Amino acid sequence: MQLRGPRRVTAVLSTVMITLTACSASNGATAPTPAPLAGGVRATVAAALPGAAGIGDPDFPEDGNGGYDVGHYALKLAYDPPTKNLSGTASVRATATQGLSRFDLDLHGYTVHRVSVDDKPASFTRRGDELVVSPASPIAKGAAFKVAVEYAGRPDPVRESPNLGTYGFIPTADGAFVTSEPNGSKTWFPCNDHPADKATFDFDVTVPAGTTVIANGEMRAAPATSGGTTTFAWRESNPMATYLATITMGRFDVRTGKTRGGIPMYAATDPAFRRKLDFLYDTSARTTDYWATVFGPYPFKSTGGVIDDFSSGYALENQTKPMYGGFEPDANIIAHEIAHQWFGNSVSITRWKDLWLNEGFATYAEWLWTEHDKGVPAQKTFEDMYAVARAPLWEYPPGVARRQDLFNVSVYTRGAMTLHVLRRRIGDEAFFRLLRTWTDRHKYGNATTGQFIELAEKVSGKPLGDLFDAWLFKARRPTILR
Repeated sequence: MQLRGPRRVTAVLSTVMITLTACSASNGATAPTPAPLAGGVRATVAAALPGAAGIGDPDFPEDGNGGYDVGHYALKLAYDPPTKNLSGTASVRATATQGLSRFDLDLHGYTVHRVSVDDKPASFTRRGDELVVSPASPIAKGAAFKVAVEYAGRPDPVRESPNLGTYGFIPTADGAFVTSEPNGSKTWFPCNDHPADKATFDFDVTVPAGTTVIANGEMRAAPATSGGTTTFAWRESNPMATYLATITMGRFDVRTGKTRGGIPMYAATDPAFRRKLDFLYDTSARTTDYWATVFGPYPFKSTGGVIDDFSSGYALENQTKPMYGGFEPDANIIAHEIAHQWFGNSVSITRWKDLWLNEGFATYAEWLWTEHDKGVPAQKTFEDMYAVARAPLWEYPPGVARRQDLFNVSVYTRGAMTLHVLRRRIGDEAFFRLLRTWTDRHKYGNATTGQFIELAEKVSGKPLGDLFDAWLFKARRPTILR
């Protein structure tokens, strides 16, 4: 995520079939392991409990859900820009983490017409953004199951948020701009809407002919046109947090190819930004290849970026397809969003309070890019930031991001400063080995600040508690020790 403006420093019918897969107990309170019935598939009523209505993040208590872990979403959707109607089918694979008498999905808006579990009708209720599903019979801990949700309506994005303003599925004149951080995916499909539950995705999206659909990952097949509509088939085969999913659509100029390092490229611009297509393509390719030498091998199968004409006021690192909302990104912003493919996308946070692990790292990547591309040392950038920073930066400790102010400048800039001070303390060899070890150890998974501190001390062989305490957790300006 990269904010723009004064806060920027340097972010009808749908059927959803959900097959739910095993995960850790952190996704909700667990019940004692039930004695399986014949075949070991269903639990007794006594052994099954309701899944929690939240995944366990105290700052976002209603985000995500407990009792199961999604493994795959296959969203088969259709969207009509003139009527703003969303329709389609999706299937998702996963496993229950406790005996379940009922469970929740996150869904904002829409009219739900029918829900089934393993092809059997299930009862359901709505409670705010919670869709509460009661299967015909309880589900045993460890059992795979499928959910089909039929729903219809017009997408209603999150508006006037203290974090990003408007986000989620945002209808536009020629399609939609879809960027969902932190919890906007529930505005377009039922899901476990929290980064702690990552899954793979298939997208099959049908739109009026002449409209382009851009989703995560790679195309599974060429677009197919019939009867005045075109269907686009995309697949993201690596685990992805729900907020990184996109089906942005409209009229786009597209350029494809490969980076010099051989990574497939997909870049697209709204016609209003046509003159920036080559710059977006070339810069995204260069930064992807360079970061692969700094942070370790690129974690996904393709890279690129999209400039749309919706003036969002931010850029978002949608997995494999960073999105730039209504502005021409410079090289530093592109370097920031591409760095997120390692920090935030491949290695994802477990709780939102640790957001500096995404934004501090991507901001420091901007400094590293300037060091590499312009010859301006990161030390110079650090000194400049430290000299001009005002009180608000120091009053907000970036190690504990706040629910109502997730994208505070401190999370970005002071987070980056923390990494630079760490680099100076342990030296370049240990520092860059630490970054590569971090991205390798937690590839496609989730991690915490505590795990990063522990790894930093292990790799460097030095106690670092004082450094992280001063730069991440104290509400005052740290002293730079020469």
